[in-house]
Order: sequence, then structure tokens, then C-alpha cells
Amino acid sequence: MAITSAPSSLTDKVRPVACDGQIIAVTFLGATAVFVGADQTALLAGEEPRPLSLHAGAILDAASDGRRLVTAGDDGRLVETLGDGTSRTLAEVPRRWIDRLALGPDGAVAYSAGKTAYVLTAKGETRTFDAPSTVAGLAFAPKGLRLAIAHYGGVTLWFPNAAASKPEKLEWKGSHLGVLFSPDGRFVVTTMQEPTLHGWRVVDGAHMRMAGYPSRVRSFAFTADGKWLATSGSGEVVMWPFQSKDGPIGKAPAMLAPSAQSRVTVVACHPKDPVLLAGYEDGMVLMARITDGAEILLRAPDQSPVTALGWHPSGGALAFGTRDGAAGILRF
Repeated sequence: MAITSAPSSLTDKVRPVACDGQIIAVTFLGATAVFVGADQTALLAGEEPRPLSLHAGAILDAASDGRRLVTAGDDGRLVETLGDGTSRTLAEVPRRWIDRLALGPDGAVAYSAGKTAYVLTAKGETRTFDAPSTVAGLAFAPKGLRLAIAHYGGVTLWFPNAAASKPEKLEWKGSHLGVLFSPDGRFVVTTMQEPTLHGWRVVDGAHMRMAGYPSRVRSFAFTADGKWLATSGSGEVVMWPFQSKDGPIGKAPAMLAPSAQSRVTVVACHPKDPVLLAGYEDGMVLMARITDGAEILLRAPDQSPVTALGWHPSGGALAFGTRDGAAGILRF
């Protein structure tokens, strides 16, 4: 991917897409970009845009592996949608909200309702785990069927297929929300209700606290090589180093794509290269190269906060969406 060191713009190459209302997630199914709305719908943005009604209420979470889109709703349903627009219900939790989900290896899906975390295996078997408090985040380990469950007081690591294995608890006081494994599986990191991140080294439970943000971190993502953790919550993308065996312990973060006028709301790392997308409260979208900080403007500020960013799995296309339903697609 070519990014010049001089400031430049690709705004005229972006194909605009109009959606109804806030966009909560952006992904690709095959070559087609999909924009997931906060209401019950998603938009397949092919040559002929095609709206899909997926839930009987609000969509609360969404995830994709490039082959399928899985959505969770306040109608208590977990729905799988394919690139041809066909959908089916994967699971239901009557009279409950399914508000968190994650996709795992070999077709497994994790989802949660209240304090209960569920894993639906590729064979269609369901495993359950009751967390100490409401499940706030889910993430699969990169290898093996192991699930990280974020909740108040820390994270629980659970092997759904190993009934005799006692879940491992990584404790830290406070409300833990989003959760991620590093790509090599050595670290677990959470966002918190406070403007900070907390992490653990899995092998020994060593703690790492990543603080100094002016606002809560709502979006975070590891680079494809696992060397950096990119985060929102500040006027620039805050990049925590994970190159060494100690991760960011005792190290200062790097800064990328600064803005004097706005804060970063969403980040998304390229699936292969040291490049990322950053969306801002004022509607700006930048693409930045990590190695030298070179930037390309993809969307000019218009005061509609960016709420979703996504890459095609090949890295050959990207898409973004905003709170007001304005969206765009760029192909390289």
C-alpha cells in the first residue's frame, strides 16, 4: 500500500453511501461492504444497495470473519447473514438482550445475555458460563477454543470444551468493558469505565496499566504483527508497544495522527500492513502509516462523529460510517 510522506487526500476517490441512522459496524462480505445500523437493519452496499431487516429491535453488537456477519439484538436473537443477503437465527435467549458477541476459531461464536456467556460450537453445541457480574466484553484467543470474558473486577479465561478445567481469573478492581487478546495470545487487555486500559500477561498474570487518557477508550485494536495496540480516547491515536516480553510495562506510548480540534473515536488496523484508520468526533477519517506517521485524508470533518471503520480482509478496500448515517467505501 502506497502512502506518501507529504499530506494528501483521497476524499475524491471515496464512494459515498447513505444509510438510515447511526452505523455501529462496518465489514465486508466477499467484495461487498456491509453497514450495520443501530436499528434493526444492515445495508449490503453492492452496485444496487440492498437493505436487510435482521432483528425485531436494536442491533447491539456485530462481528464478521469476511464470510458471514453475525449480529446480536435486543430481541434476544443471534443472527447470521451471508453475502447473498440470506439470514438465519443461530441462537435465541427469550426475554433477554444479547448484547455482546465474538467470532472464534472453526466457526465458534460467543455471545452473552446478562451474566451468562455462551459459546456455540461449529457442531451446534452450546456451552455456558455464569460470570460474577454482567458480561461486558468477549474475545477468543488466537489459538484454541479459549474465551476471555470481561466483567466487573477483571477477566475470566474459560475453556468451553474442557469441563474439568477451572476458569482462570485475572483480577483488577473496576468495571472492565471491551477485551482483546494480543495476536500471539501472550496478553489480555481491557478497556475500562475509567479513562484507562488494563492488561495482564497471561503466563504469570503480571499487570500493566495504561493510563493518561482525557476520555474513556471505546475502540482499540492490535496491529496485524502484534507489535502495537492502537487506541481511541485522545486527540491522537495512542499506540502502546507490545514488541517485548513485558509488553508496555514501564514504557511510554507513541502518538499517531494527531488532531488539534477533535478526539479519536474509532481505530482499525490494516489486516496485513503497518497502516491504520482513525475516525474522529468531528467526522474526519485519516489513514496513517505507523512506520513514519504519513497521513492521507479520507473524509473531511463535518461534525458527524465517526462510529465505525472496517477493512476488507485482503486490505484492498476500506469503509467507514458515522453517527448520522453518512458512509463511504474506498477501493485501492
